[in-house]
Amino acid sequence: MVTATPDAELARRVAAAVVDPEVPVLTIEDLGVLRDVAVDGGRVTVTITPTYSGCPAVDAIRDDLVLALTGAGFDDVDVRLTLAPAWTTDWMSETGKEKLRAYGIAPPTGRAAVGPIRVALGVKCPRCGSLDTRELARFGSTSCKALYECRACLEPFDHFKVH
Repeated sequence: MVTATPDAELARRVAAAVVDPEVPVLTIEDLGVLRDVAVDGGRVTVTITPTYSGCPAVDAIRDDLVLALTGAGFDDVDVRLTLAPAWTTDWMSETGKEKLRAYGIAPPTGRAAVGPIRVALGVKCPRCGSLDTRELARFGSTSCKALYECRACLEPFDHFKVH
């Protein structure tokens, strides 16, 4: 039987504090990747949903979760991946989006598209706030981000794509 014990609360706090290896200012909770943490007896089961099925950070996140939880005294840790429902930027916290902006990455704006028509929205520069920006490359420093340039301050920046 899975219960909300002090151990379960601790396990949740420890797992939630694990940072994303690709964007180290975000926790996996900020990113919306952390789906569930359950404690059953001495076993901790953490469920995560990667940002996309081929995400190279998944193995690092899994290892970091195991290290953090065993470091907190949990000896039996199981990290499970679930691909359904698929991760969406709608799961990112507002705090996480603010952290991205402060780090110099334009956060996703709007909601994930549900339908055949996609409308490109302006991407605000995280440095100067200008909407006079343009996409330079569909993929930036990671597959989740696109590379943009601000025409006002002339600075390049990543934009976390809406998924």
